[in-house]
Amino acid sequence: MPKIGDIVLPEFPLLLAPMEDVSDPPFRALCKEQGADLVYTEFISSEGLIRDAAKSVMKLDIYEKERPVGIQIFGANLDSMLRSVEIVEKSKPDIIDINFGCPVKKVVSKGAGAGILKDIDLMVSLTEAMVKHTHLPVTVKTRLGWDHDSIKIVEVAERLQDVGCKAISIHGRTRAQMYKGEADWKPIAEVKNNPRMHIPVFGNGDVATPEAAKRMRDDYGLDGAMIGRASIGYPWFFKEVKHYLETGTHLSPPDMEERVRAARRHLQMAIDWKGEKLGVFETRRHYTNYFRGIPNFKPYRMKMVTSDAAEDVFAAFDEVLEKFGNYQFV
Repeated sequence: MPKIGDIVLPEFPLLLAPMEDVSDPPFRALCKEQGADLVYTEFISSEGLIRDAAKSVMKLDIYEKERPVGIQIFGANLDSMLRSVEIVEKSKPDIIDINFGCPVKKVVSKGAGAGILKDIDLMVSLTEAMVKHTHLPVTVKTRLGWDHDSIKIVEVAERLQDVGCKAISIHGRTRAQMYKGEADWKPIAEVKNNPRMHIPVFGNGDVATPEAAKRMRDDYGLDGAMIGRASIGYPWFFKEVKHYLETGTHLSPPDMEERVRAARRHLQMAIDWKGEKLGVFETRRHYTNYFRGIPNFKPYRMKMVTSDAAEDVFAAFDEVLEKFGNYQFV
């Protein structure tokens, strides 16, 4: 059983990846209900936290039903990162995760996220300082390297472990790849197979089917799978993967009534947490997957993603249930 500090996870746990404007409390709650074993917050700017920026502080909200939950922070300035750890601790997460993998230009240009892959010594020293500065287990999420010519992830993972990192999640792409091409899990397996490694090694990238999760477990020997894009608008993915890993068979997809019920709850929880304007806006990205594959659905989806009033979106849900209630998903 993988362990992160004192946290014991089930065999081959499924982790909800930290995703900006996606992994908020409403969505984390839905994923947890559907089988996610460990969830992470959206990534939070250390600079935003120490400036008391409203959006950054709001992301610290966590709830008992989510546990175990990790708060993920990013930054490249040691003093800011250490000060942000002190702020994060007050929210009482189970884990503090450091983002060394975000490839977005505005993050990388400040030397944070995947930008730190250009300076492995700084990456290691930041991790070591944070480990020493908190009683909570510190984990890391990163990528294979800056580009194809600088992949040293086996050495990097070993060094991070040696300074006290309690688990590492590795996205199987370089920063140069962004999200293009296929994720390469072979270097992640090399990290896991390094005889010096004893902390959990989780794989991330292209876990888009239950079969992919099974390959990650059986063919690559990783300790668990971190799931991102496949879960957006489809929290049932966690349950479907677990069912497949246990039985080798596919679980029937949720019917229309269950999808509409989940979409309704998702929107209502988002409104309760962040207000109507933001709740309506930031939930839009999920509707394509909630209702994927339905023929002639575009007019209904457009209502959901262009309406600014919650009552109009809820009304669209009702229309969908009435019009497509008997649709058979495959």
